[in-house]
Amino acid sequence: MVDIRFIRENPDAIKEAARKKRVEFDVDAVIQQDARRRVLIQKIDDLRARRNQGSKEISSLQGEAKQAAIQQMQGVVADLKQVEPELAELDVAIASLLLEAPLPPSDDIPEGDTDADNVEVRTWGQKPEFGFKSGDHLELAEGLGILDIERGVKLAGSRSYILKGRGALLHWGILRLAMDHMVDKGFTPITVPVTVREDYMIGTAYFPQGKEQAYAIERDDLYLVGTAEVSLTSYHAGEILTEDELPVRLVSNSPCFRREAGTYGKDTRGIYRIHQFDKVEQVVLSPNDVALSDTIHAEMLNNTEQVVQQLELPYRVVVNCTGDMGLGKYRMHDIECWMPGRDGYGETHSCSSFHEFQARRLNLRYRDNERQVKFVHTHNNTVIASPRILIPLLEVHQQKDGSVIIPEALRPYIGGLEVLEPIR
Repeated sequence: MVDIRFIRENPDAIKEAARKKRVEFDVDAVIQQDARRRVLIQKIDDLRARRNQGSKEISSLQGEAKQAAIQQMQGVVADLKQVEPELAELDVAIASLLLEAPLPPSDDIPEGDTDADNVEVRTWGQKPEFGFKSGDHLELAEGLGILDIERGVKLAGSRSYILKGRGALLHWGILRLAMDHMVDKGFTPITVPVTVREDYMIGTAYFPQGKEQAYAIERDDLYLVGTAEVSLTSYHAGEILTEDELPVRLVSNSPCFRREAGTYGKDTRGIYRIHQFDKVEQVVLSPNDVALSDTIHAEMLNNTEQVVQQLELPYRVVVNCTGDMGLGKYRMHDIECWMPGRDGYGETHSCSSFHEFQARRLNLRYRDNERQVKFVHTHNNTVIASPRILIPLLEVHQQKDGSVIIPEALRPYIGGLEVLEPIR
């Protein structure tokens, strides 16, 4: 959420942020309602002061003077009963509008409409050159006997799958490698609920704009999260931390659920776009300092790059353009791994910094060493998401006979297995 005072004082900056991020937001309507709200607050304060003063005076009056004062007091109370509900309704309306307010992105973010306008920052690794007809991940997985999409669809419908045997071990091994890496980096591992109240979906800015992507458990008024970011970032919601407690570094491995609404017919082959997956997510809560936030963003991105490098996967880092970074993000980078089956890069990780945007929604604050209470800055980044990461892993490391070489760093996590051999 953007501070209403900032909107009031910088309307053109918010209009420009909305234009850059390609979102609709009526700045003038918010400012008008905010002005009306301040008028009502002043009126209510005046009426309450008159009521309090009148109550004191009435006790010392007698006869007709007292009756006149009581009658006047009744008028004040009647005015309050009329104005206070109007203010309450206006507060709700303004709060709803503010949920749509875009955070201005960093000045160095490239402007664009979609992910096609993202800008490559750097690359790592060599794309494989096969001296044979290579297969895509689905062909390879079926030959290895590690993936069963048909029965997954039978059990749960489209965009479902089952990893079996060595495929399940590979999936769990990659997740554990990523978790161990983050623990070594000093992150605190925690388990988190994957069903949360609506307040925390709103607080982390997944609602209201992305509500159509979430699975609702209507009977219990809960939602399945699409990422552990929701629970990790909300862990200290409503609290006031101390500056000495910051930065808070948390990591979790959790199931994730996404409806993939609006993607009918897109990426239907294999396991690129699915409804359920597992992800290791890192979240940092940091002091309210722009330079430090940029440093932490870079550190988190580096944490993830190191994991991808351990998997020996060629990748590129892109900076997301304004139209592809979402309402509340100040800065965002994606990591895209090379996927031979797509003959291109495919997104596998996202790293985002929100400054105060999520913290304001979550009322997540800290008291600095000068005793000033401030909102924290929040950051998150995918460490690994599986099974999507299996796509480049199988395709990049495939051999002519359909076998797949296991990266050395991963071998201890799957019983020392060096090569996945196809089923004969």
